[in-house]
Amino acid sequence: MKKMLLFIIMSSYVFGVMAQQKEPVEYADPLLGTSESRWMLNPGATMPFGMVQLAPDNQGGVWKSGYEYTLNNIGGFSHIHSWTMAGLSVMPTVGALNTRRGPTDGPTTGWTTGYRSRIYKETEKASPGYYGVKLMNGDITTELTSTTRAGFFRFTIPEEEDLHILLDLDIPFENTAEILDAKITKVNDKEIEGYSKQKWSWNEYIVHFVVRFNKPIESFGGWKGNQNIKDVNEVAGKGRMGAFANFKTAKNEVLLMQTAISLVSIEQARLNLDTEMNPFNWNFDAVKDNAHKVWNNLLSKIQVQGGTETDKKKFYSNLYRSYVARTTWSDVNGKYVDVNEKVQQTKPDSPIYGSDALWNTFWNLNQLWALVNPDLTNNWVNSLLEIYNTGGWLPKGPAGIEYSGIMEASHEIPLIVGAYQKGIRNFDAENAFRAMLHQQTTPGVVTPEGGFAGNKFFEAYMKLGYVPTEEGQVSNTLEYAYDDWCVSQMAKALGKKNEYEQFIKRAGNYKNVFDTATKYIRMKHRDGSWVKEWNPYCCTSFSGPGYLEGNAWQYSFFNPHDVQGILNLMGKEEFNNRLEEGFKKSTRFNFNAEGDLYDRVPINHGNQPNMQAAWLFNYSGKPWLTQNYTREIMDRYYGSTPLHGWLGDEDEGQMGAWYVMAAMGLFETEGGTSVKPFYEIGSPIFEKVTITLNPAYYSGKTFTIEAHHVSEKNRYIQSALLDGKPLNKPWFYHAELVDGGSLVLEMGPEPNVNWGSKSGDAPPSMSMPVTSKKSKK
Repeated sequence: MKKMLLFIIMSSYVFGVMAQQKEPVEYADPLLGTSESRWMLNPGATMPFGMVQLAPDNQGGVWKSGYEYTLNNIGGFSHIHSWTMAGLSVMPTVGALNTRRGPTDGPTTGWTTGYRSRIYKETEKASPGYYGVKLMNGDITTELTSTTRAGFFRFTIPEEEDLHILLDLDIPFENTAEILDAKITKVNDKEIEGYSKQKWSWNEYIVHFVVRFNKPIESFGGWKGNQNIKDVNEVAGKGRMGAFANFKTAKNEVLLMQTAISLVSIEQARLNLDTEMNPFNWNFDAVKDNAHKVWNNLLSKIQVQGGTETDKKKFYSNLYRSYVARTTWSDVNGKYVDVNEKVQQTKPDSPIYGSDALWNTFWNLNQLWALVNPDLTNNWVNSLLEIYNTGGWLPKGPAGIEYSGIMEASHEIPLIVGAYQKGIRNFDAENAFRAMLHQQTTPGVVTPEGGFAGNKFFEAYMKLGYVPTEEGQVSNTLEYAYDDWCVSQMAKALGKKNEYEQFIKRAGNYKNVFDTATKYIRMKHRDGSWVKEWNPYCCTSFSGPGYLEGNAWQYSFFNPHDVQGILNLMGKEEFNNRLEEGFKKSTRFNFNAEGDLYDRVPINHGNQPNMQAAWLFNYSGKPWLTQNYTREIMDRYYGSTPLHGWLGDEDEGQMGAWYVMAAMGLFETEGGTSVKPFYEIGSPIFEKVTITLNPAYYSGKTFTIEAHHVSEKNRYIQSALLDGKPLNKPWFYHAELVDGGSLVLEMGPEPNVNWGSKSGDAPPSMSMPVTSKKSKK
């Protein structure tokens, strides 16, 4: 019995040591949340902000297309998974040649229905920078890894086969593109090159590519529409088309294939390939190990101790997602194609990025990137300014380096301002201010390709101080006012008094659409009268009047820079009661408006407009409710399986970044844009978090957050020390973090209603400026 007991104790110890020795990258699971995920979020092999995002696709051209975990087939492995963009799908097949992809829900073992293949689900594996699976078609084990701009495929074929590697240019996805012109050429026995000029709506781009193999091609051909063309060296056309390379394989043969892409030219794609892949000398495992190392170095910038294995999996998977979905579009030598379709040259170490909108990223990605990777934040600022320099406007969501016009306001401004205020200043600040000034004083315009640059409905906003319902969404008033606040803070930091006065006044425009009778942000006519057919849960809008992807209830709390201003208008009792009732109602929905029915749920964490809601109690004298409800969101909204990772629309890492910040117990409602940025405090889930600070930007080496006795029940702060001194407010300055030190929290099972709840304890707001130099008491 003693021996058995000793064995159990030793086994528990060994398991504990092994668990501690796991690297952060080993906790990150690219398969997490891949059921109901967007095109840009998948289990594929990519690097941080990778140009090449190699991933399996198994859906058609539908909303949330790309990879769906519950579908047991694959229709190809494509290179580009950027918002509104796709390119170059690869599929290995054996037996009779079939160049039709086939239906997503049809039989996939017979050749007559297409080349789509079922998979052995138990063989599917994914880790940062790697994906592998065995296809039922030919039992081909297909493995993917990548560098930033190049991909690497390893196909293991168990039997002697006629193997076909299909290169398909017609890829169904959320925004399926029309192929206007394309050509694929066999350059020699081991290399293929080509391009595909494609367009969706305003986004026209050319994907150039180079493909090479480690053994000679037996024969080559292609297809146009339903017509196969064999034994040629070139295939050209438009619409549905592609090419195939045929091989004879021996038993258990391994075929290697390397690829690279560029939006500039085939020569640039080849340069990307040679530069990034040649150093690895056809060693697939070396490329995979390199990706593993790069990801681990990034994820290791935050080290966590305590918590469960599930907590760590959720934490590092969410951190991984915060860097995985946005795209580098400049080549290894700095060449890229600008908004005017001209080739430009920038510094190779200053990449040009593409993405969906930066809509409300001030509540997630901005603050995470600036804290953990200020160098990447600086790159983002320079990328935005480069697009301004060549195109004349700051971009909202520069997919493919175009003016998409996607989403409202110009929330790239908070990213730039927040960077400057935090000392991330490796950019031309005067030029940045000119760009923001232009953005916030000039009505937006339709671009030649049909996109939009600048702010819609802006002329009315500048004239009336709000967006009337005849023009567009009333919620734009709030978003414009916040960007005006950001400009005012940049002006203040740069000593521009006149501009500061101009924009700090405009930052109060949210008051123009607050109805003091109903105590809600309300739709308003051009003549100043309120819209009558209205209620707090009405009028979600995607275009036209109403509230952009939200309702009046949610937007009445949307005022990042002046929460105190809304408290003054609404009244503290009404503010707290309404907010708490909203959380209680939304708990049973796991804080998500399923089916994008935004009108139905008060707290909809599955979309951007009220991701700050749980943190607002820090401003209203009830910080223990912030501690409770941030925990509730982390527990209920966020999961740890492929079927439940993030509910709603995990928009290119935004929900992931929110989780990371909240799990550390930190947040910035005003987006870090004040002249003196600050962090609000929530309820950390780990006993200790260590943030390694970048010495090129921050003087401290590390900052630690300790939560003594923390657990699921012990979620409430009893007391706090900042750098060894008592902290009695639920916030502290960014400068106090980045000079190194620690935040130590004593946690307990019941709220300490006296901590952080006194008058004057609330974080700063525009309507309640803080004059003291330090937040410590």
